[in-house]
Amino acid sequence: MKTMHDHVNPGRVHLISASCRDYYELCKPKVVFLIVFTAIVGMFLASPGMVPLQPLIFGTLGIGLAAASAAAINQLVDQQVDSIMGRTSKRPLPTGHLTKNQALIFAVIVGIIAMLILVFLVNVITAVLTFFSLIGYAVIYTMFLKRATPQNIVIGGAAGAAPPILGWSTVTGTIDPNSLLLFLIIFAWTPPHFWALAIHRRDEYAKVDIPMLPVTHGVQFTRLHVLLYTIILCAVTLLPYLVRMSGLIYLVSTLILNGIFLSYAIRLMAGKQPSIAMKTFGYSILYLMLLFAALLIDHYVLILPSLNP
Repeated sequence: MKTMHDHVNPGRVHLISASCRDYYELCKPKVVFLIVFTAIVGMFLASPGMVPLQPLIFGTLGIGLAAASAAAINQLVDQQVDSIMGRTSKRPLPTGHLTKNQALIFAVIVGIIAMLILVFLVNVITAVLTFFSLIGYAVIYTMFLKRATPQNIVIGGAAGAAPPILGWSTVTGTIDPNSLLLFLIIFAWTPPHFWALAIHRRDEYAKVDIPMLPVTHGVQFTRLHVLLYTIILCAVTLLPYLVRMSGLIYLVSTLILNGIFLSYAIRLMAGKQPSIAMKTFGYSILYLMLLFAALLIDHYVLILPSLNP
């Protein structure tokens, strides 16, 4: 006797699962994970104890879906460019796994769901801030800045630096000065992070006529700016300790992480290792995650005595 499972067409199952994977890749999951992680840290830093479940769950979901929508719009706009560049040629749109209409409908639906969740289950200020972040990345950066100026990543970095503010406002319904410090950290981190990748992919950006800094001003000029922005980042990351937002755990962690980042930037500046640009890019991602993890751990160590009188 045949069961329901026996009647399922294996080929159809494969197509369904492949389609799900394509939509998943359309969201740039690794980028979204980092955005959501920094937003969640913002939520916990805004809380004297445990974050209430409703803002934690629905704030995370809404911010994550909004980031996924922005990522899908980014890939939709950059479809032609992505098809030429080796790093992006296997994305769902260049390969034809998804059509433009499918990507657009997906981006719109996910974006609307994100806004509805934030408006009705979190708070209006978080919804508004998230909407402006989405527009900042998907429209202002992707459609205009990216092709208009070699400082595109510096100006457009404001949208990518917003998640901690979004996380903080999810809990408090306000824009707190401390959340702006977290914004500044990511804002200062973005140029050395992305320019290291741009140095490695300089020829591909030149081929598609996108004016990234190493294309317009040369690799050595970009290396210098990576070093200078890394120094700025090192200074900015000390601010949470200096304003007593964090304590010694964060300070020690930051000094170690900054020292390693500076060593990468200095080696990149020297230009003696062909692979150092991608190693710098890879470390920059780990750096941001560990830095925010240190903020989180330090926060709960500081408040532990007050939670257990």
